[in-house]
Amino acid sequence: TLPCLPGARPCIPKDFGHGSLVCVCNATYCDTLDPLVLPAPGSYVKYESSKAGKRLERSEGRFQSSLRTPGLLLTLNISALYQHVKGFGGSLSDAAAMNILKLSQPAQDNLLRSYFSECGIEYNLVRVPMACSDFSVRPYSYDDVPDDYELKHFRLADEDVKMKV
Repeated sequence: TLPCLPGARPCIPKDFGHGSLVCVCNATYCDTLDPLVLPAPGSYVKYESSKAGKRLERSEGRFQSSLRTPGLLLTLNISALYQHVKGFGGSLSDAAAMNILKLSQPAQDNLLRSYFSECGIEYNLVRVPMACSDFSVRPYSYDDVPDDYELKHFRLADEDVKMKV
């Protein structure tokens, strides 16, 4: 595992035009978050990002038993549980893997730390497409031999061996 740097590091915005801002993450700098701490009972923590420049901006609040003001009202029934959340994550496509591998090793470390560490957004799941997807540079599959139901001709593609496995 990669060590966390102490304290949150703010986003250094880079503008790509048309209202498209990203945070700089390179070999020497990547924004980070303070480690997550569960809020006290009856309170919440909110992280907000916006086109106006907020990037996972943290704020805290307290739940109220009743609200008499106009506007959005969110009602939570903590006695009814419907599903278990296993985690959060994203997809690692061929395009994503190719771009990550083009980075220097320190930039790769910073990028992966920003996604998977306690000082990042703490992803714990990754979806990997089976064979090619619309984010691949060429079409490919694992077995194109007709009627090969026993998968005797099954082979991983170079993209899978070099970038995904």
